[in-house]
Amino acid sequence: MKPWPQESELTIGFAHAAYELGAEFAARGRAARSFEVRSLDELKARAPEADVLVVSGLWRNELIAACPRLRFVQSISAGTDQFDKPAFATAGIRLASAQGGNERAVAEHAMALILGLTRQIHLARDNQMAKHWRPMIGDRARREDELGGKTLVIVGLGRIGLRLAGLAAAFGLRIIGVRRSERPEPGIDAIVATEKLGKVLAEADIVALTCPLTPETEGLIGREAFAAMRPGSLLINVARGRVVDEAALLEALGSGRLAGAALDCFHDEPLPPASPFWAQANVIVTPHSAGETRAYETNVVDILLDNLDGLARGDAELRNQIV
Repeated sequence: MKPWPQESELTIGFAHAAYELGAEFAARGRAARSFEVRSLDELKARAPEADVLVVSGLWRNELIAACPRLRFVQSISAGTDQFDKPAFATAGIRLASAQGGNERAVAEHAMALILGLTRQIHLARDNQMAKHWRPMIGDRARREDELGGKTLVIVGLGRIGLRLAGLAAAFGLRIIGVRRSERPEPGIDAIVATEKLGKVLAEADIVALTCPLTPETEGLIGREAFAAMRPGSLLINVARGRVVDEAALLEALGSGRLAGAALDCFHDEPLPPASPFWAQANVIVTPHSAGETRAYETNVVDILLDNLDGLARGDAELRNQIV
């Protein structure tokens, strides 16, 4: 493999529809040249210039063949399922994720969704828009609720899941974690392996999904899982849309098996106007914005610079290395 170029010889391409990554990089005073694009067409036109691409949603695997100079891709997101890892390895292109860059934001978003559903903030907002002062409610089952003493099952105990557990503990929730290993974690009441998920769903008042999308987790929450969940429970998804069987979710919401759901991700994004989720009164929809934070550019460029320095040293392992 060719030696890594001097930084002054590098060209780095930043590709994102909205984030100001180029400006953040320029503010760091590094020697590399850079450009920034906002669309797929712009990326296709300029990507062949790049030794390094910082990209996520605009990435297309056909760019591998079109970019002979490309040596490293820094994903802007924690998820990397859009990248063809074997093709990267064959081409000798290294790949790293931005895992950890928005862990605080996603965990706080998940906690906000839990509070939003239990305190019915979405319904209060609807009433505000209708200028309706809701009277007090006699039916206990229809009132706002509180979290203390309830059970939260967190599926996926990576950085986000563990941070969510810490936030949830402050509200007095009992926490059960689900992951591949049953290794104990401080502050979590119980941890079970993924294959035992069905057993703990029956204990859950709230199920929060913070796991990556993998062949093992795709469709993990389907009809069988919803049947196992406690009637009147809540589902929070800040993972990936395809972790959930959406048809089964709609059935569970419509039957009353689930009291509500707060969803940040869907099979098809943007969520189509015809999707039934828009009109569900017991659903909160956020536009895959759990990871949005004013600190995101800072966090991603921090990871990028760590990896550029590692590449310059010839490190065998980069920060968040995937390939």
